[in-house]
Amino acid sequence: MMLDVINPATETLIERIPTDDAASVASKFAAARAAQPAWAARPYGERAKIVERFRGLLAERKETLAHILTSEVGKPLSQARNELNGTLARLEFFLAETPARLRDLIVHYDPQMTERVGHEPLGVVTNISAWNYPYFVGGNVFIPALLTGNAVVYKPSEFASLTGRAIAGLWHDAGLPPGLFQCLIGGATTGQALLAQPAGGVFFTGSYATGRKIMDAVAGRMIRVQCELGGKDPVYVRGDVAPEAAAESTADGAFYNAGQSCCAVERLYVHASIYDRFVEHFVKFTQALKSGDPLAEGTYLGPLTRPAQRDVLEAQIRDAVSKGAKVLTGGKRVSGKGAYFAPTVLVDVNHSMDLMREESFGPVIGIQKVQDDAEAVRLMNDTEYGLTAGVYTRDGAAATAILSQVNAGTVYWNCCDRVSPRLPWAGRGHSGVGVTLSVFGIDAFVRTKAWHMRAPA
Repeated sequence: MMLDVINPATETLIERIPTDDAASVASKFAAARAAQPAWAARPYGERAKIVERFRGLLAERKETLAHILTSEVGKPLSQARNELNGTLARLEFFLAETPARLRDLIVHYDPQMTERVGHEPLGVVTNISAWNYPYFVGGNVFIPALLTGNAVVYKPSEFASLTGRAIAGLWHDAGLPPGLFQCLIGGATTGQALLAQPAGGVFFTGSYATGRKIMDAVAGRMIRVQCELGGKDPVYVRGDVAPEAAAESTADGAFYNAGQSCCAVERLYVHASIYDRFVEHFVKFTQALKSGDPLAEGTYLGPLTRPAQRDVLEAQIRDAVSKGAKVLTGGKRVSGKGAYFAPTVLVDVNHSMDLMREESFGPVIGIQKVQDDAEAVRLMNDTEYGLTAGVYTRDGAAATAILSQVNAGTVYWNCCDRVSPRLPWAGRGHSGVGVTLSVFGIDAFVRTKAWHMRAPA
């Protein structure tokens, strides 16, 4: 079968590429499995040199890679460049931190007995990745996986197939031995065939609905499974902050990458004392955002990668308005070519509305007035998701007290929509299981082995 790669900004065909069927998936997996033991047996320094060459090629070809990414997902070119720059930083982190995580740990020693903890790779890691940040979310898996001695079978989203193919080309040109990084092209059928393979670990990034299907598909195998899923990320703006600055920061958190981020701000709770001024600044900032050709310099909002997501956003808006919400700006798709949707702000919202409960994954935000910290915490926790949450306040003690009560894997004080390679990325509830990034994200790709070493009598 063939996959049509469509530019979401122009609705034109970029390329038709062949997809992987069950036979090719099995063949590529077998090649990865055959290549992995020799890779794991190499000294770490040799593996690291190849990853360093990969990093050099990524930096050297950054502009070309950014254009490929923008053409198929619609991300503004400046934001595509930002993603590639961020990936370079993550590569540096993993290269710097992985050696220490692989060193044997002596936990007990005496002349008769040594107790030691060793680390071994999982084997073949399967990585079913996402389209919204393919370098970030893919790199969180395949970089530490390869550094720790695993082989990787990587299936990019069908909406980021050209980028996935480009990543595979970088590994080839960096000198990675054949078989160790296999790229699969295709949609759900290809993914199902991959899940049928005897992997040592399955790592997925995407929606809760698909993550649940993946967990069901591999249930009972007793292998490592991680799912980085979506969010309905809340931010609370207390009454002690400057409304204009908080509005600008949270609007950027809501609309960057057209809101197509698992950690995008999707719910705003604002203290009644500054609510009106905050909303005024927020709408003003939103209306000033430049939408258009993602390849044009200065464009902030590109099209939605998946045109069908416009239907989801329109349904959420209709539901909210029918229950009393008011649209202050936006609220509809943009006419003409491309899957564009106007950045949208709604007020008079509440938790009876889908907009405040279901993931939007687009440039739509609801703003709700609250009377105090306790109400804000209650509403922030009124969700099945638990990825990120933030608070804007001048009071550090209050921020700590509020965020300590919020059930989320990542919390922010006076910032939002931020990811650091030094900190673990982990969701709760419908936001997923497992950890990527940080030293804990390196540990995800190895198994411990306990050594009991008795000296001869």
